[in-house]
Amino acid sequence: MRFENKVVIVTGAASGIGLATAKLFASEGAKVVVADLNGEKAIQAAEGFGGLGVACDVSKEELVKACVDQTLERFGRWDVVVNNAGLMVFKPLEEHTVDDWMRVLSVDLIGAFLFTREAFLRMGKGGSIVNVSSVHAVETTPQVASYAASKTAILSLTRSSAIEGKPKGIRTNCVLPGAIDTPMLWENPNVKSGVETIDKADVGKPEQVASAIAYLASDEASFVYGTAMRVDGGRLDRL
Repeated sequence: MRFENKVVIVTGAASGIGLATAKLFASEGAKVVVADLNGEKAIQAAEGFGGLGVACDVSKEELVKACVDQTLERFGRWDVVVNNAGLMVFKPLEEHTVDDWMRVLSVDLIGAFLFTREAFLRMGKGGSIVNVSSVHAVETTPQVASYAASKTAILSLTRSSAIEGKPKGIRTNCVLPGAIDTPMLWENPNVKSGVETIDKADVGKPEQVASAIAYLASDEASFVYGTAMRVDGGRLDRL
């Protein structure tokens, strides 16, 4: 039980990669906080494994603080955060608005920063932060400029957090999922239209990403800092 007596917050955890990650941590002994914009779904998901469901818009500073407050009040400690919450806007670059950019960046990047800052302030030594970036940080497709930029910025945030967190005894790493069998993939207009072709052999399961996240958060990765682990079935090797 790698996470026995550990307390883990997973954002965007009511479905997809986040839910698979929350379930894996719970199965390995962790007390898990399911943080999601949809509070009702967060509570329902958490009930499945005895966790705590919290409504949290990760782009709102006061709600991030409140989520951490509830975690500490309920469990008395906090050991891991998985910054998984994210959204995409599908538009040609010239049709993107400033509001589009701010909406994506506020969730995909600022949300991760806010939880990282709280971790540095309130997480103890031995803590771990795992950010969920994307292969779009390395290779991308048309009409997702704001998303790709935010996921690239997550790589930089991960490096900076790893450097500044090390003296505090807190590790930061990230994963770069490829095409994963979630609603976000199949509802992608680029996939629906054929602009982005997905070979079924290149589509992974949320549980496979969850396994990589759990490794990076575990004591097994105690000497791993600032890494960006691709979980894409080798798809980028062929692009």
